[in-house]
Amino acid sequence: MATITERGDYQFQAIVRRKGYPSQTKTFESRADAERWIREIETNIDSGYFRDRREVERTTLGQALQRYLEVITPTKRGMVAEKNRIQKLQSHPISLRPLASLRAKDYVEYRDERLKSVSANSVRLELALLSHFYTIAIKEWSMPLEHELRNVRKPPPGQGRERRLEGDEETRLRKAIHRPQGVRSAVWLEACLDLALETGMRAGEILSLEWRQVKLEAGTIRLDITKNGSARTVPLTLKAVETLRHLPRDINGKVIPNFHDTSGLDRAFKRVCNAAKITDLHFHDLRHEAASRFAPAMTVQTLAKIMGWKTIQMAMRYYNPTDSELVDVVRRAQLAA
Repeated sequence: MATITERGDYQFQAIVRRKGYPSQTKTFESRADAERWIREIETNIDSGYFRDRREVERTTLGQALQRYLEVITPTKRGMVAEKNRIQKLQSHPISLRPLASLRAKDYVEYRDERLKSVSANSVRLELALLSHFYTIAIKEWSMPLEHELRNVRKPPPGQGRERRLEGDEETRLRKAIHRPQGVRSAVWLEACLDLALETGMRAGEILSLEWRQVKLEAGTIRLDITKNGSARTVPLTLKAVETLRHLPRDINGKVIPNFHDTSGLDRAFKRVCNAAKITDLHFHDLRHEAASRFAPAMTVQTLAKIMGWKTIQMAMRYYNPTDSELVDVVRRAQLAA
């Protein structure tokens, strides 16, 4: 049974009741719109295509993302970074909108707005997060939604970073680490610097490292879980072995117990860069530095194995030789011919 109640000027409340189905209620500005909606609901019920949309009409994007944060995010290796992205999304006005009201054009507007303040890669990661949220909401939570993100173009990936240490920057970094203001974390921050340069390990891999994974006599570290999902063995240079050998042992088994997450390490590294008057250098750039130092001494296949890349193309992204290094490679090849 369906009824339409006039509740005032331009307010027509339509109600559809059918045995075995939840009541559906919606208010319209005209009786014709209310009648059209009733016909649509009744047709869907009769044909077996009816889906109760009350959940997506009452649930905001921010509320749904909170559920995703509590249920899905903890299962991911990058849970800390994803939590930060979700919280950033929840602080945006788009998160106040009901899911049923959001269309691709709304996410296009969000994308274009964000591109004015953050990098294209940051926006790509946010859109990828939203896309996966829609996949989970539709497939696992049975929410009656269209996958709006499939109709939203991601911004093209930005130019890959090629920043490496220049001149005396490594020396200046080490001096800044041991300045009086940073003495409490000096040993841990310099150990992170050494391990990044000597092994090419990612920040997250360094901070999650436990002593049970370290075999000093064999000169290896065994990473059970990595960013690409595969375990790998990291060979240690002699300097890396010495760095690890001289570190204090934490009772909880962590090699680097001082930093809670990569964000904390990034902030500490930025403070050191500022003290050393070094600009535009990120901790992750040290992975580029390590790869570029290793590359001339080994095959690209070996480099990919050490760095944990699944494709050879990644070597081209991380191997960033300077002009003088390229000249040196060509001239050594000429002498060997």
